[in-house]
Amino acid sequence: MDEGGFFYQAFVYLSAAVIAVPVAKKLGLGSVLGYLIAGVIIGPFVFGFIGEEGQDVMHFAEFGVVMMLFLVGLELQPSLLWKLRAPILGLGGLQVITTAGIITIIVLLVSPLVWQTALALGLTLALSSTAIVLQTLNEKGLLKSVGGQNAFSVLLFQDIAVIPILAFLPLLAITEVAHSDSHESSTWIEGLPIILQTIIILGVIVSIILAGRYLISHAFRLIAQTRLRELFTAAALLLIIGITLLMTKVGLSPALGTFLAGVVLAQSEYRHELETDIEPFKGLLLGLFFIAVGASIDFKLITESPGLITMLVVGLILVKLIVLVSIGRLFGMKMDNNLLFAFGLAQGGEFAFVLFSYALQNGVMTSSTANPMIAAVAISMALTPLLMLLNEKLIQPYFGTKEVKEREADVIDEVNEVIIAGFGRYGSTIGRFMQANGTQATYLDMDPNNVELLRKLGLKVFYGDASRHDLLHAAGALDAKLLIIAVDEPEKTMEIVEVAQKHFPHLKIIARTKNWMDYYDMIEKDISGVYREFFDGGLRIAADALCIIGYRKNQVQRALKKFRKHDEKYLKELVNSRHEQKIFIKHSRQVIEDMEKMMLEDIENEAKDKELGWDTETIIEEFAPIIKKLKEEAEKNKK
Repeated sequence: MDEGGFFYQAFVYLSAAVIAVPVAKKLGLGSVLGYLIAGVIIGPFVFGFIGEEGQDVMHFAEFGVVMMLFLVGLELQPSLLWKLRAPILGLGGLQVITTAGIITIIVLLVSPLVWQTALALGLTLALSSTAIVLQTLNEKGLLKSVGGQNAFSVLLFQDIAVIPILAFLPLLAITEVAHSDSHESSTWIEGLPIILQTIIILGVIVSIILAGRYLISHAFRLIAQTRLRELFTAAALLLIIGITLLMTKVGLSPALGTFLAGVVLAQSEYRHELETDIEPFKGLLLGLFFIAVGASIDFKLITESPGLITMLVVGLILVKLIVLVSIGRLFGMKMDNNLLFAFGLAQGGEFAFVLFSYALQNGVMTSSTANPMIAAVAISMALTPLLMLLNEKLIQPYFGTKEVKEREADVIDEVNEVIIAGFGRYGSTIGRFMQANGTQATYLDMDPNNVELLRKLGLKVFYGDASRHDLLHAAGALDAKLLIIAVDEPEKTMEIVEVAQKHFPHLKIIARTKNWMDYYDMIEKDISGVYREFFDGGLRIAADALCIIGYRKNQVQRALKKFRKHDEKYLKELVNSRHEQKIFIKHSRQVIEDMEKMMLEDIENEAKDKELGWDTETIIEEFAPIIKKLKEEAEKNKK
């Protein structure tokens, strides 16, 4: 395409987006559907502003899907991803296997196709559209709901499943495909033994993880020191493009590779900068991708076989809806989340275009079979925003067990030196003690029922999420001196810390943690104070227990202070080894032994003091009556 042609195409695509998307959003249809409609209008089968090169544009725009998965990975802490392992493997695996099996059986029953082709169709049509589903859920603010998280888990499994499906398709070939002798290998590992291919693939994945953990953060630190914003943006794009090329060359999904890199960098201090720099590129390329999908719908084929295409689209959506609703019920999802989960994933996916092309190249099916399927998948993708709108407006109100809509944050009308985020059992104890000693704090809590109850008890608590920069600003964080974080969830605590340190660096922070690992995370953030939730309560019980069985109070109190001091010291020493399990366990065992040895020595020294007559508690008890008498005489003399 010449230079003029390129600028013409760019003008057409951007004009379509700028006009169609605001109209679609005004009508309540969402931006994704606006892009798809724009693609249909400017495509070769309506106004013809763009021709068959739309397919080439789609390949370029798929880079937007890769960027989206990278940003999704940045939002996921490794601990959260580990928590999602059950839905990823359970929900995702069951959905792909069940959907592929049912579609294969239906194809064999209603068509003359052989089982190899039927199985290839089942595996390909079992996948859903990562780009459209995640963008639509994110736009509606539903990605963090139970249904949204489960949909994301299934999509992640599907992206992973593309790899074995690509490896499996050539085994289903029903015709011989002539390959030119001059054919160059499209990947570095093509033609190598399966075992060697597996080793190389695993090596690439491990190298991405290790580089993300030990190299990339240091590289970004050096780049950030130049204070050139454009260089940081260039480095972020270079990282994504480099991983995309590497994954493509070893036959893996680029989206999976960049997602993995995003997860590894989720705990990096440059996470927010990466999100800010990449977001505009992601949005633009995703919009381009959706336009290309709309433009690629083959209306000529649809008009030639309208009955067949309609049957394929409706059949695909119905089969996937039935499977997804059944799986959702099996995994105990409530009706609202189950419907969101099912309607969100009831379409074909963008990887279907790749898999159909690969199946044609390897003689698994003919073009007469693949072309109608490609059209059906494109239409089902275009219908997804409409299906989700249908579920939201018509089905949910009647069949869904509607969950309470999240209320807006309260208007905060006071400014204090201290802000307490989280006013449950833990935070309210802190707040009431400070208030009883003449220090008023601004109380924030995310539980609306708790807020209402506390207000009835006479406590002025404001509803809102303290991880939001605007809410902290409204709570007076610019003028406050101290932020106390007493929320239940460690992930939410970390979010609040990161937001506060970024936007209000002057603010001192002390936080509550639940276990050692949370404690280490907070220590690495270098905040003013970290307090383990059950540590003080456990020490008090232990101290009272020792007193009950015969130990002297002053001895127990001295031991308690010593234990607390050295426990905190040792925990800080263990921070650096916590990521290496074997070293961490070894160091932890040594710490426990050292602590026990030190405390036993203290008891022995106490016993020696008693033998020498230096029993402090006994001396105080013996002299107490004399001291009391002297005080009484002093008071009489004053009078």
